[in-house]
Amino acid sequence: MIVQFLGAHNLESRSTGFTCVLVDDILAIDAGALTRSLTFSAQREIRALLLTHRHYDHIRDIPALAMNFYLSGRSISLYCTAETAGDLGAYLCDGRLYPDFRARPEEDPALRIVTVEPYRTEQVAGYAVMAVPVKHSVPAAGFQVTSPQGESLFYAGDTGPGLGECWQHVSPQLLAIEVTLPDEQEDSARLAGHMTPSLLHQEMLGFFKVKSYLPRIIAMHMNPEMEDDIRHQLQRVSEALQCPIALAHEGMGVRL
Repeated sequence: MIVQFLGAHNLESRSTGFTCVLVDDILAIDAGALTRSLTFSAQREIRALLLTHRHYDHIRDIPALAMNFYLSGRSISLYCTAETAGDLGAYLCDGRLYPDFRARPEEDPALRIVTVEPYRTEQVAGYAVMAVPVKHSVPAAGFQVTSPQGESLFYAGDTGPGLGECWQHVSPQLLAIEVTLPDEQEDSARLAGHMTPSLLHQEMLGFFKVKSYLPRIIAMHMNPEMEDDIRHQLQRVSEALQCPIALAHEGMGVRL
């Protein structure tokens, strides 16, 4: 399994993109920097999109991706929970800001939204995929993705602390999890449903208690203007846990 980090931040600039990863070139998770990062032909190789929640920095490129599939006579399936599907239908894919590609073309729509149930494993583009609820300011779910060869990723999406129940259901080799703010802004992080390095430290101690191991960890969704502080603080967490923690960056690739 090859995991590419197309977007790794919560703010966009020339060098930073909204959150988005791509697995083996065919399975996308979140769409914050999806179309801006890929050629048209690479976009058309994507067989499915998993969506964690409704926030703009995770859904922005869905209409552009659907337009590409529509004009090329193809279709793509988007998998998300019922709450997120409802939000997409009400605000983004309702035909007011952009064409409603759920109904165009009528005989074979370019965008199919498929609702998934938490904790239920689905076969998506050849992968075993399970949505697992996480703690955020709106309904959100991370996704465990397991390849046919057994490599496993848990992409947590946006989440704050309180993941004890989540750890009961996932056993990844690689954990991609947000660390949005430095420790000095813990109150703000908790309020918004985000992580700091110290909060991640506590969550990983809980993970170890449940699983008796720690996965490889990649932090993402950082505020780029606070990234140096986050990096230094995560280094201390890595040393305390005796577990490698890397910061994602745009274009980064990881092989499992």
